[in-house]
Amino acid sequence: MKLLHIDSSISGQNSVTRSLTRQIVEQQRAAHPDLQVEYLDLALQAPGPLSLDALGFRLPPSADSLTDVQRRENAVSEALVTQLIAADVVVIGSPLYNFTIPAQLKAWLDRVAQGGRTFKYTENGPVGLLGDKTVILALSRGGVYSTSDAGNAMEHQESYLKTIFGFMGVTDFRVVRAEGMDMGPASRERGLAQAQEDILALAA
Repeated sequence: MKLLHIDSSISGQNSVTRSLTRQIVEQQRAAHPDLQVEYLDLALQAPGPLSLDALGFRLPPSADSLTDVQRRENAVSEALVTQLIAADVVVIGSPLYNFTIPAQLKAWLDRVAQGGRTFKYTENGPVGLLGDKTVILALSRGGVYSTSDAGNAMEHQESYLKTIFGFMGVTDFRVVRAEGMDMGPASRERGLAQAQEDILALAA
């Protein structure tokens, strides 16, 4: 069994999501002693954002027209999508930055959302190719968004991640949320306690 552990927070040791993903991975190791874990820290190893050169993976790999830059960018994208495809479980830590996911996590998603690899188009529409995976989202938010329609409308973190992974065929989502992290000590304590409950629920 293979697990891909991804962190995207820029907060280092102060990061809530990094703490949550560590706990989740430790829990998975305990449940699966033969677990193989690969770690990707997007705050340190983020691919560049999509550019004309980085779209080279849409062209035939053997195309003579590819430049050296395009070939290098292709190699980056190929390594990332191969790593994702090989994983049985994907654990992603994502804080909420300005109502959405970190730019470095978006850059990674742009590299792995590849036609023919993680989804395909058919005459009946798109079909996801990652339906055999479990995706565990470890999310932190300064405010509380999950308990109201207004909050849900402003939140483009969990909703976006579920949308894009759903497009790639994933149906098995598990979510750990730590909300209200910036709303005072009592709110932070409640949010962390809820996240711990969510982690315990994963074991069930």
